[in-house]
Amino acid sequence: MKNTETYSQKSNFRIVVEHTYLKLVKSKKQDDKVTFNQQLLKILPEVKKYINGRLNTAIKKGHFSKGKYKADDFSDQLFIEIYDHIETIKDEKDFYLWVFKKTNELLEDTIIEEEFDDLFFQNIDDYSKPEWDAMQEKFSTDGDGDLLMIEELDDSSYNHNDYTLNHVFIENDEKEMTEKLDKDLSEEAVNLHIQMVLHNLPVSMRTVFELSTQQRLGINEIAQVIDSTVKEVEQLLKDARNALQISLFNRCSTKATND
Repeated sequence: MKNTETYSQKSNFRIVVEHTYLKLVKSKKQDDKVTFNQQLLKILPEVKKYINGRLNTAIKKGHFSKGKYKADDFSDQLFIEIYDHIETIKDEKDFYLWVFKKTNELLEDTIIEEEFDDLFFQNIDDYSKPEWDAMQEKFSTDGDGDLLMIEELDDSSYNHNDYTLNHVFIENDEKEMTEKLDKDLSEEAVNLHIQMVLHNLPVSMRTVFELSTQQRLGINEIAQVIDSTVKEVEQLLKDARNALQISLFNRCSTKATND
């Protein structure tokens, strides 16, 4: 299946973060800020990519102009937060979650959450292929034609934040639908469609979906990151997948009808 993603890279990154924690603690005890910063730079690309995604959405929503904030503005503050509070993290396995929780807090303090227009949800079952295409075109050309407001990262291996059908369809009884979509839509089409639909979902739903699929956090971990309950996170993730499934099904069905 062409729309299948392995999670080895994300798993390896989490291990790197956990191992880095021990080195950070040692550097802090030795008051060696140079080594501390060098170690922290190793985990920065993935965190900056998460920050850039949130900033890009805020820009597309018109909350502030492009260039007003950069990922470095938040990563610099994150450096300070980690250095000041590294001793409060009791176990290396907690560090990965703590980093994203702190990053999320820094972003929430800056980004004004948009009001959700429920017309998108109400009409998601009725959009025609031309309407989907128009939305895709608008989404793709917003912000000077940039899908991502990404500052170039030193390590290109971290620059893979694509969405696949496996992020949306997770149940065994959805296999037939997944295979049909996989046949009808290219990897790029699936990725761009999912990004476009997520862009129109509530920020909480979008954030939960990204933390689950891109950072591979569990339900309990996501609840800690966004200061919510497990039940609320489960519902947000379910609603996000449901919206994506409906949109993909309708777009594919409409495509087949019109072809």
